[in-house]
Amino acid sequence: MRLMIVDDHRMTRDGLRSLIEEESLVQLAGEASNGREALRKLNEVSVDIVVMDLAMPDMNGIEATRQIRREYPDVQILALSMHADEEHVRHVLEAGASGYVVKDSAFEDLIDAVKTISRGSIYLSPQVANIVVDEYLQHPHTSESNRIYKELSDREREVLQLIAEGRSTKEIASRLFVSVKTVETHRRNIMQTLGVESVAELTKYAVRAGLTSLE
Repeated sequence: MRLMIVDDHRMTRDGLRSLIEEESLVQLAGEASNGREALRKLNEVSVDIVVMDLAMPDMNGIEATRQIRREYPDVQILALSMHADEEHVRHVLEAGASGYVVKDSAFEDLIDAVKTISRGSIYLSPQVANIVVDEYLQHPHTSESNRIYKELSDREREVLQLIAEGRSTKEIASRLFVSVKTVETHRRNIMQTLGVESVAELTKYAVRAGLTSLE
């Protein structure tokens, strides 16, 4: 199976690469430092599974997962994150990921996850499996805030993350190849949809939604 590693930390990519090179089951097909770069590289290489970090600048792993699953439906996503909380797991699974592995797991767990999702099943690290089940039993229905979040378009979610990362309107426009006026319109629509009135509130919302972090 051909894997792509997407993580903004070079040490993580280097470590995974060295381990994958010793594993006969998988082959490293490419690397990327954020979701936007991963989407671009998927146009250039054949990939079966993307090992995706969640908290990355520019385009986070949750939004990248959503767009990859739509544009490349045959590519499976395995989330690899330091976070072991229900919020991150729920968001990335709803975006289309087939598995979730916590970064402090053994490499053997990652290989088990790759095997599992390649067979069409879902894999959750033991650290998060019980949390997800407990949360589902307590809150079986989608929360109102999560429903509202889903009303945002892909571009609005991208703009929301970049705003939360402290990018200026001009920076966002340049990065997304749109006009400043378009970015301002997106920001206004986002704030209206989410029912917030300031950039500070947008940032808090983005952190809660797993779009960015305060790291």
